[in-house]
Order: sequence, then C-alpha cells, then structure tokens
Amino acid sequence: MTQRLSRADTIGLGLMTFAFFLGAGNIIFPPLEGQLAGTNVLSAMSGFLLTAVGLPLISIIAVASVGGGLPSMTKDLPKGTGTFAAVLLFIIIGPAFATPRTGLVAYEMAIKPLFGTFGGDNQLVLSDSIKLDKTQAIVTTLFFIVTLMFSWSRGKLIDNIGKILTPALFLLLICLAIGVLVAPQGELAAPVASYQDTAFSKGFIGGYNTMDTFAALMFGMLLVDVLRGKGVTEQKATYKYLVIAGFIAAAGLAFVYISLFWLGATSSTVAPGAANGGVVLAAYVQALFGQPGQWILSGVVLLACLTTAVGLVSACADYFSTLTPLRYRQWVIVLCIICALVANVGLSQLIALSVPVLLALYPLTIALVVLTFLRRWLPNPKYAFRTVMFVALIFSLLDGMRGISALQNVAWVKGLLDSQTKYMPLAEQGMAWMIPTAIVMVLVFLIPASKKQADIK
Repeated sequence: MTQRLSRADTIGLGLMTFAFFLGAGNIIFPPLEGQLAGTNVLSAMSGFLLTAVGLPLISIIAVASVGGGLPSMTKDLPKGTGTFAAVLLFIIIGPAFATPRTGLVAYEMAIKPLFGTFGGDNQLVLSDSIKLDKTQAIVTTLFFIVTLMFSWSRGKLIDNIGKILTPALFLLLICLAIGVLVAPQGELAAPVASYQDTAFSKGFIGGYNTMDTFAALMFGMLLVDVLRGKGVTEQKATYKYLVIAGFIAAAGLAFVYISLFWLGATSSTVAPGAANGGVVLAAYVQALFGQPGQWILSGVVLLACLTTAVGLVSACADYFSTLTPLRYRQWVIVLCIICALVANVGLSQLIALSVPVLLALYPLTIALVVLTFLRRWLPNPKYAFRTVMFVALIFSLLDGMRGISALQNVAWVKGLLDSQTKYMPLAEQGMAWMIPTAIVMVLVFLIPASKKQADIK
C-alpha cells in the first residue's frame, strides 16, 4: 500500500485543517482585541498569535510525534486520567461550548443581518423559564442538519472540506484582507486602560477563546484517521503529512488574524465602543464595501462556522464511537441534536460560561503538550508528568475561580484570590500558573530514574 498522498490531497489536507480551525471564535475575537489594543496592536497581536497559532501548531506536531493522540500523551499519568481528560476535552470543544457557538455565530453574524427575524412576537414559549428565539431555533437547527450531512462520511472529509468549502472561504477572506490593508477605515487609537501596560498578556489570554489548542488535540486524531483512509498508515509518513497540514493551517490562521487585528485597530471611527468583535467586523465591512459587504461577511462567517462545526462533530463522533457501542454515524446524529439544543442558550451566555473553564483547562493542555516534547529527555517521565500537571492544575483552578463572578462574593474565596494576586506574579492577568509550572518543569529533570528505568537503560 502506498504511503504517499498526491499533491492535491496534501494541499487539501492542509486546507481542511485550516478550515477546521477557522471558526466562530477565530472571527469574532481578534477584531475586538485589535480595537482595544489600539496603538499597542502589535504587542497584543503577538500574544494572541502565540496561543491561537503557535500552540495549535505545536499541539498537532505533538500528536503526530506520538501517533496516538491523547491516550499516548497521557500514558504517564494515573490510569484512567487520559480517558477522563479526553472525554472532558471533547465535551467542552464539542457539544458543551465550541460547536454550539458555531451555529450561534452563523445566525448572529451571517443570517440575522441579512434576513432579520420573523417580526412581531418572535419568542417560542416552552415553559415559564424556557423561552426561545424562533428564528434562531430554526436557523441553528438547519445549520446542524447541514453539518450532519457533511460529517456523515469520514472518508470524504478532504473532498468535502479541503477541496470544496475552504477555497471558497479563503477567497472571501482574501477580499476582506485586501480591503482592510488598502483602505483602512480609521487611524490607530490610544489603547484602553487594560491594554496600556499588559497588551501582550491580554492578547495571550484572548487566544484561549479560540479553543484551538484543545481542537488541535482533537483534529490531530481525526487527521490520522483521514490519512489512514487515504492509505497512509506508517508512523513516519503520518508524521510528515500532519506536520505539513499543521504548517499550512498555521500560515492561513496567521494571515486571517493579522488582517482582523489590523481591522480592529483601525475601527474606532466606524465602530466606537463596540460590545464584541462581531459588531466591529460588521460595522467595518459595511463601511468598507457597503451593502454588498454584508453578503461577503455573511459568506465568510457561514463557511467558517460550518467547516469548524463539521470538524468538531466528526472528531467527537470518531472518539466517542471508540468508547461506546454507538457507531460513528449514530454519534454524529446525537451530537448534532445536542448542539442544536445548546445553541439556543444564547451567544453571550455561552461565551460567559466558557471563560472560567478555559482559564482552568488551557494551562493543563499547554503543560501536557510541552511535556510530550520533553519526554524523551526526562529521567523519570512518570513522576515528571504527574508533578508538573499537579502544579499546573492547582494554579489554573485558581485562575478559573477568578473568572467566576459569583465566587467573588464568597469571603474565603475572595481572600484566597486576593492573596494570590498579592504574592503571585501574573495573577491579575490570569496567568499565575505560568511561573510555578515552568519552575517545576525544570526541576523534574533532577528527579532520578526509577530502578526499572535504570535497568532498561
């Protein structure tokens, strides 16, 4: 069996990976970051690119290097930890937050501006406490039906996404980027107070919102299955094509983020005091292209959200089918139904709920990826992994607690967080985990090898 892809399939794999990453968060968060950073846009953008481009790329390479995704990456942790972490990760990036968000953003930014709502009473009352937006419910349901259709066959993902949807998406993004660079709609404004001295860390944390480092661990396993379907089964060949796909995706994401950051940084005139990046982007495109611009924006958003939804649903269904009696296609149906239901929580509520979860889990993912690269040089990988991950967990949980507003009213929690802010560097920026984890990651090289490991050597 050949272990090579054609050039078209290789490019298609890279474009598919790029399309999987480029979704709701990738479009709505950079413009607002750019506007808030103003003249400090380069600093904020650098931090954002590090977590939204660099970390996903490194994560894909880490998955490729071990060949087995999360199960192989967590083999040195206590038994069952890897499966628990994977299930938790797939739930968060799948039906709980990221995938429903794609349907919501598609509705809010692609459909609603063009067609509005039904008018009049647009509420569907299910009970005194459950009231749904009729238009939103219909649109998100249709969105996930289309997602189901594209996700139905894993073997056709490269053809469906890499060769059909992504080229159309990329052409629309190029049109937008050229417009932003050639005819910016304003001058760079002064940064808001929180971005004056900490623009880099703000951008770094802002990159969490894309959830792309989580997604990379998921997509890495999905891409391995896609390559197997194309006849590439050997570890060396799989690693090669995953790395190529990762670099193609990273280049595409960097292009998009730089364009959107610059758009946001020059948007203070056309979208002053915008509440979110969607408002910034919509106002800018309207000013730049007029009414036809809304059609361009709707096309970009709809395709970006659809391709990401397909990738997330496919990856979740593929993984859950290995743990349960349900088959891949059955899981696709179940996940699309759940996502359509969760999407009706509302975009702002979903984003607010996800923030503390990201602050708590992103540091753990970063630590795991770094440890995966360092493993071959660690004298005692088992104790090194467990020690570093424990330290990262303790401090990341504190960062996550800081993101839950209700906990700020609990006296002992407030006292604990105030002490952390006083004594821990970077705590106010939500990065208190970084220095302790880095220190411990260096110290674990001093842990001696176990007798069994020494005998093997």
